[in-house]
Amino acid sequence: MKYNVIVVGAGPAGLSAAMEIKRKGLSVLVLDKGAIVSSIQNFPPSMIFFSTSDLLEIACVPFIASSPHPTRADAVNYYARVAKSGGIEFKGNSKVLSVNPNSNGANSYSVEIKNEITSEVNFVSAENVIISTGFYDNPNMLGVRGETLPNISHYYNEPGRHIGQRVAIIGGKNSAVEAALDLYRHGVDVVLLHRGEALGKSVKYWILPDVENRIKNKEIAAYFNSRVLEIHGDEVLADVKGKTETIKCNFVYALTGYHPDVNFLREVGVEVDQHTGVPKHDPKTYESNVPGIYIAGSIVAGYDCNKIFIENGREHGKAIAESLVR
Repeated sequence: MKYNVIVVGAGPAGLSAAMEIKRKGLSVLVLDKGAIVSSIQNFPPSMIFFSTSDLLEIACVPFIASSPHPTRADAVNYYARVAKSGGIEFKGNSKVLSVNPNSNGANSYSVEIKNEITSEVNFVSAENVIISTGFYDNPNMLGVRGETLPNISHYYNEPGRHIGQRVAIIGGKNSAVEAALDLYRHGVDVVLLHRGEALGKSVKYWILPDVENRIKNKEIAAYFNSRVLEIHGDEVLADVKGKTETIKCNFVYALTGYHPDVNFLREVGVEVDQHTGVPKHDPKTYESNVPGIYIAGSIVAGYDCNKIFIENGREHGKAIAESLVR
């Protein structure tokens, strides 16, 4: 099969690009190693978006939700509906292994795909490839002993499994704070460890007073200016203001952020800044230094994932589509 465009990544930015491209009359295939908006599906079930529903819309399809700030379930249903109603051709459980120029001299690329269920490998061709792989699949590792133990995770799900336990949360931004509050409200004993002097400035404004009061009332234990040294089966060793503290716990959530897969970009031939992780690209068209290879979504911002959200990443597809038809 040969397409005008293959989109790697079925997040909101990738789906937005696919919709815009299809409306231009071009053939497009969307690939993802998981499902549609799989990153959002991995968010905690109780998560509420900071953005309002109108700012999460793609391809001019209205996002109707029961409240101004939609839930994770609202978003998953919306993006799945957009993809289906838009007739987007999508292949899930399809991990892209490589993207290489076709050897027949044609101006196109051969995309190698591995089926994550059957391990079968196939190839498809496209004149252009858009890489929109986001960052949520790649957690920032602590690099400490014990990080691979079964009682530690870089992704928070739900509190029920931890009732009657003590849980340590490493981090001080939205994901860490929301997890701490969710666990606390379900009767879980929570301790928060953060390397900063205070909680992150990006914490949602309606959540910050809540968690600050829980910490002030000692309902959630908090260690600021702390750096984790080791993780054991039932405790975390941390340097807290220069003093080693032993913190007893049954489970650890290391919610320290995520980063883009810049190695994949480099394998494709895209130049990536060593310090910022920003791929070399035209800011107007989002075409990289490799002709016919485009980037979209949060991966555009490199390691600074707070610059590109759904509300501005969704605009990349429009620029790419205009560039393609030109």
